[in-house]
Amino acid sequence: MTPPDPTPPRRPAPRRVAAFRAGLTAEDRAAALLTAAGYRIVARRFRTPHGEIDLIAERRGLLAFVEVKARATLDAAAYAVTPRQQKRIVDAANAWLMAHPEHANFDLRFDAVLVAPRAPPLHLPGAFDAGA
Repeated sequence: MTPPDPTPPRRPAPRRVAAFRAGLTAEDRAAALLTAAGYRIVARRFRTPHGEIDLIAERRGLLAFVEVKARATLDAAAYAVTPRQQKRIVDAANAWLMAHPEHANFDLRFDAVLVAPRAPPLHLPGAFDAGA
């Protein structure tokens, strides 16, 4: 029998904790914006080995895979959705569709919601496509 590890678990750096909380707040703001626009949030923070989708929203036969980006400005948030990240989101969306065949006949779209202080969130429908 091995003795228990005497070292206490490491706590995340305060900066990482603050960034995590800011991300959750941004996702809440994005979900509220989409809900007000008539979308139903189907899933939050859907994780796969390929990547994570922040929000999956549905409205009238359309399934939107939504990336939420929070930065100091809306422009900085827009530039933060990189081609590499887009590919990871597309791969995660494919995993979602395989696990949820009930959405197989929905129209699909990849959106972004940009969040910055002192600005309303900005929804960009069709921010990128699956060919990314």
